[in-house]
Amino acid sequence: MKELIINADDFGLSSGSNRAIIKAWREGILTSASLMVTGDAFAEAVTLARENPGLQVGLHLTLVQGRAALSHGGMPALTDRQGDFPNDPVLAGMRYFFLKSLRRQLKAEIEGQIERFRETGLPLSHIDGHLNIHMHPTVFDILQPLMARYGITTFRLSRERLAADLSLARRRLVGKAADAFIFGRLAARCRPELDLRRIGYAAEVKGLLNSGQMTEAYLLKALDRLREGVTEIYFHPGCHPDETLRRWMPDYRHEEELAALTSPRVREKLWGLGIVLRNYRGDRKNAECGVRNAE
Repeated sequence: MKELIINADDFGLSSGSNRAIIKAWREGILTSASLMVTGDAFAEAVTLARENPGLQVGLHLTLVQGRAALSHGGMPALTDRQGDFPNDPVLAGMRYFFLKSLRRQLKAEIEGQIERFRETGLPLSHIDGHLNIHMHPTVFDILQPLMARYGITTFRLSRERLAADLSLARRRLVGKAADAFIFGRLAARCRPELDLRRIGYAAEVKGLLNSGQMTEAYLLKALDRLREGVTEIYFHPGCHPDETLRRWMPDYRHEEELAALTSPRVREKLWGLGIVLRNYRGDRKNAECGVRNAE
């Protein structure tokens, strides 16, 4: 059987992101979303999630290009004076790996974001990361005992087949090759620990190599190439005008991704191929986009 998790990242980042995610849930194929607990529109996202209890919500851990949940002092500091993380993911990754003095602050921040999520009262289903920072070796090592402590049983194991993606979109060849190699190695490091701790993950994740460009045309072709088992495809839908989305992701095709998620052609193809829509919890979403609990 081919099962498909359709996730939207950046829930809570902005009002434009929130509106698109709820539209994709109500009118499209979206099955889950990942919440940024320090996003500018976090409170609005929580309200919307409560109004749509069938939408499964996980934590979008943010340790780069965003604001911290806690105040951090000391030298070196985890954040700048305004409480913001570095914007450069490479710089942030190097700091977290080489500056061992930051690890206590990182642990406190990661736990602080989990606690802020729990304070919403929403069930915390899965964990992933902004720019996939949750796969960083230092971050993942901190996360392992915290997932057990907080009952987090599913995790985005981000890796994607390079050849399969290039057959769909031959762009950014060098960048895609680098990403596929790096995240393949990171996944190989994470997988044994996830298996040991019985943390679930999808057999493959799509959206990593073509991030921000997950259009209807791309998705229709990708559905033909799904393997057996559970696949996650993640998107960044958005409604413009939205200054936050434009500032952080000027090249992302947010509205086209929303169109892909609400496309009748995509729904028809899913039905024709017999692909089951589900979330990490196992709840299924049928062709009419209704949800029923897994049996």
